[in-house]
Amino acid sequence: MLNATSPGHVTRLLHLIVASLLVAGHSAFATPCQFETQGDGRVATIIDARSLRLDDGREIRLTGIESTATTKQALTSLLVGRDVILRGTDDTPDRYGRQGAILFIGESETSIQATLLAQGDAIASAEITDKDCAAALMAAEAEARRQKKGNWADPLAIKNAESPDDILAGIGRFMVVEGKVLSVRQAGAMTYLNFGRNWTRGFAVTISRRALPAFENAGVTLKSLENRRIRVRGWVEGTVGPRIDVRLLGQVELLGTNEPIGVRP
Repeated sequence: MLNATSPGHVTRLLHLIVASLLVAGHSAFATPCQFETQGDGRVATIIDARSLRLDDGREIRLTGIESTATTKQALTSLLVGRDVILRGTDDTPDRYGRQGAILFIGESETSIQATLLAQGDAIASAEITDKDCAAALMAAEAEARRQKKGNWADPLAIKNAESPDDILAGIGRFMVVEGKVLSVRQAGAMTYLNFGRNWTRGFAVTISRRALPAFENAGVTLKSLENRRIRVRGWVEGTVGPRIDVRLLGQVELLGTNEPIGVRP
């Protein structure tokens, strides 16, 4: 009989743990985002990089992703003429009359959003609040980054926080930025994560008081982000210095301390 500290016992335990993780991982990624069915239909046309029209006239907005230069073309190849199932937690149309949904082709267990992300044809938006679904979408994007697929083949796809002019050039666009938080300052109801010494011209992340509970519930204090390297995603705003307003916890990712800028974990 093997005792608890014998090499054979440890090896067996490691094998069991790895096997369990593989099974759990497969289950988690095989059926993510399987929300309540909110309808179905056949795709008639792709309106733009994030919305489409079904043959009955309904307009659908793909939730969970932001577009890249290749998203519309990829959607056209994947969806036109195909029967899709709409899944989500709310089918209330937005102000443009579009129904937001996670899309699946037929009985496929992989969403169109995950497919686009895995191809590098979209960016995860962090708007999905369901933890399992959000994790699956982020994992699909991470794999595309690792393999430098699609959008991630461009070395400038992820902006360097130390180059604020490059970020400011993308004002009004959804961008991904990496860098080291040099200071965390609070002014009124707003907390600023500053990435530059010049607070006026440098890149910064803004987080309102309303968004703080999400960080606190996750055990993250904003002050603890000082001198940490993070990846942040969102819409670029600003006039002199670029800003990204963080409203959701998923917009911020902690990076390894030894990971150089631009390397995708």
